[in-house]
Amino acid sequence: MRNYVSIGPSPVSEDCVQLDSNDPTYLRRMRKECEIFLRQLRRVFGEPPEGAGLSIKSNPHDFGTYLEVVCWFDTGVEASVEYAFNMEKNTPEYWDDEAKEELKTKGRFFWFDAPFS
Repeated sequence: MRNYVSIGPSPVSEDCVQLDSNDPTYLRRMRKECEIFLRQLRRVFGEPPEGAGLSIKSNPHDFGTYLEVVCWFDTGVEASVEYAFNMEKNTPEYWDDEAKEELKTKGRFFWFDAPFS
């Protein structure tokens, strides 16, 4: 059976783009941030094994849509289950250097200036 764990929109100790239905750029910035985070997760955990995968999932909310990275897994494929729950348990705390560079040029900091952790 296919299932997933939510990993989040960004590393656990970093700020992320907030849902803001009054800001017409929030969803585009949120998607870029999730794309950058997904690439960082692949650098940290390697490519997903058979039965697992990473994607960006949209979720409805009373105030709009929010996005997050999820790790899909097949409950019948042990390696995919281990990969997903290892990622959930050991989600990076901070952006790595490559992600920080991407954020400066392609992500949320492309539209406004903010300090990194």
